[in-house]
Amino acid sequence: MIEDYRYYRFTRTENIRCFLQEILFISALGYLFYHTVFAVLLLSPLVMVFRRKKREQRMEERKWKINQEFKDGIISLSAALSSGYSAENAFEEAWKDLKLLYKEDALIMREFSYIINQIRMNITVEKALNEFAERTGVEDILNFAEIFSTAKRSGGDLIKVIRSTANAISDKVEVKREIITMVTAKKYEADIMKIIPLGIIFYLQFFSPGFLDPLYHNILGRMVMSILLVAYLCAYYLADKIVAIEV
Repeated sequence: MIEDYRYYRFTRTENIRCFLQEILFISALGYLFYHTVFAVLLLSPLVMVFRRKKREQRMEERKWKINQEFKDGIISLSAALSSGYSAENAFEEAWKDLKLLYKEDALIMREFSYIINQIRMNITVEKALNEFAERTGVEDILNFAEIFSTAKRSGGDLIKVIRSTANAISDKVEVKREIITMVTAKKYEADIMKIIPLGIIFYLQFFSPGFLDPLYHNILGRMVMSILLVAYLCAYYLADKIVAIEV
């Protein structure tokens, strides 16, 4: 089945795991901030928010994966063109080279196989490549498809154009990989900071019984906890935004 990278569908296992994580988190918020099951029901719409966030995260991870694999794909494609193969046959030769690096169920292997099958059905290389680029929505692949089509239509030096484009994309992917490596540590720190406020409330409730009771058994206390909950969720959102660096 050919992927549409602009959408993501959870598997059954992912659905179950995400649902349990979301329910656990919502239950923790309801208990720590309100001490009532009714609060868990009121906060249940947050499940959809976290589910959408998780889906977007999975989509970005899959796009990043195909972007990295595509870098190897165009390097192999450039090598095949330099060896004298036509653009139509170069994809098949590139697929053979990629087979040494990836399993046949890898994203780039499936995509190149699909492009090869389209070419065999007399669909032009440009059209097959453009369709692939549109499905991914990845900037590097979109740019490559446009440059490839322009060079092939204009009769330019296709080998030179693809080689220079492959080098540019390869450099960009390497820079992005380095940035992601550096940001990963900060993301772990942000995840820890998200847990600390909940840990403080839990610590006070467990080791100082009765200390927070005034915040749970009257209207003013519930208003204060509601304000704190909103502040916590805003901080949670901002933490994700700060470490979400686009390259």
